[in-house]
Amino acid sequence: MRIRDFRPGADEAALRAVFHASVHQMGTAWYTPAQLEAWAPHDYDAAAWAERLRTNRPFVAEFEGRIAGFADLQEAGLIDHFFVDGAFGGHGVGTALMAHLHQSAHARGIGQLHANVSLSAEGFFTRCGFVVEQRQQVDVRGERLRNARMRKMLGTTAGD
Repeated sequence: MRIRDFRPGADEAALRAVFHASVHQMGTAWYTPAQLEAWAPHDYDAAAWAERLRTNRPFVAEFEGRIAGFADLQEAGLIDHFFVDGAFGGHGVGTALMAHLHQSAHARGIGQLHANVSLSAEGFFTRCGFVVEQRQQVDVRGERLRNARMRKMLGTTAGD
């Protein structure tokens, strides 16, 4: 497993594929097909996607030479994206990305992490020490999706 920085101009399409696969493979038990398509439509604005990635500067997880997931950590501790391709589920990709986010938070002096977490990822985030602050419903392209705002207070050691 290798975690590296996002490469503008090289990673956008691969990360979009991971995002789409993650949503459509991991979310089927919690969301309807219409909700999944609204969340991660097949057709998308490639320029807007590329700009969002350039702004968020995600970390990219590679497993056996393939991009398997990505996650970002914003200055205030927000995890805006955290996605693992379902084909790599159970291989430790999410765990490695979360550990990297914790290390990055520690190095940057960020004392808490928070995210709007899908129902499909809530169990993982709970196992990583996050707690639900609020249940939410968000409207996405005409569909209402449920999620949870989750938070984790960090200690003073890099392993938190």
